[in-house]
Amino acid sequence: MKQRPDPLPKQDADASFRALAKALAALQRSDEVAAFLRDLCTPAELEAMTDRWRVVPLLLQGVPYREIHERTRVSVTTIGRVARTLEHGAGGYAAAARRQFPRLASSH
Repeated sequence: MKQRPDPLPKQDADASFRALAKALAALQRSDEVAAFLRDLCTPAELEAMTDRWRVVPLLLQGVPYREIHERTRVSVTTIGRVARTLEHGAGGYAAAARRQFPRLASSH
């Protein structure tokens, strides 16, 4: 992803990120979130995020990386990154998975 040549100060970047998170949290229905994401993201960004989320339930089921790749065509590198983030990230994947896939997430 493109980086700014002159990055924002960390405090400004953090405030902007929190404002984006607050905007997402303010949306009440999945169709509103979908419209917001389509307005906010490029098709490539949406595809990348969709690919990452698509592998989460398969990882929670213990499906091997190669099989996930064969089923989804998501790269093994991306699958590995998602798996690491699911285990050691900020907890966002886990929180969303608990809500969307409660039986899978509770066993993980």
